[in-house]
Amino acid sequence: MTRRQWLMAAPLGVAAAGGLGFWAMLRGLQDGSFNPRGVPSALIGRAPPDFALPPVEATGLPPLASEHLRGLDRPVLVNFWASWCVPCIIEHPQLMALHRAGVPVLGVNYKDKPADAQAFLTRHGNPFRRLGADEPGRVAIDWGVYGVPESYVVARDGTVRWRWAGPITPEMMDDVRRLVAA
Repeated sequence: MTRRQWLMAAPLGVAAAGGLGFWAMLRGLQDGSFNPRGVPSALIGRAPPDFALPPVEATGLPPLASEHLRGLDRPVLVNFWASWCVPCIIEHPQLMALHRAGVPVLGVNYKDKPADAQAFLTRHGNPFRRLGADEPGRVAIDWGVYGVPESYVVARDGTVRWRWAGPITPEMMDDVRRLVAA
């Protein structure tokens, strides 16, 4: 085959590979082996990284640090959120329901202004027992956060058991309750 023939065949090969990949994805969606929302987390089964966040001053809530995720008497939900995040507004009623049910919800306010965070909690309610300010976003990077909202369940032994990228929806609440009840 000449060089010109190879150059003519290359786009066909790329298109064939793309088509094969798309077919495999559709096949996985059909049998349930492909989760388009699933983003792997290196923290599953491991302790969260060490951190110590200052409090969100305007809220009066105690700060959050990795020491608060050790020696737990029950699993906790750690939620990364921000007042400027539209999906966080969608998720917030579910966090409030978990709080009313006695689930410990710990918050990390991501790249936000304290006054804006306080206004958000005043308007929508406060589900958090502790709330740390991650203004530079370093703790979120260490946790592997892709964007807000993002939630983690930390088990009694201090290891991350579950991670969800995106808002917790009403349809997910039974699963979340089961995870934090164990």
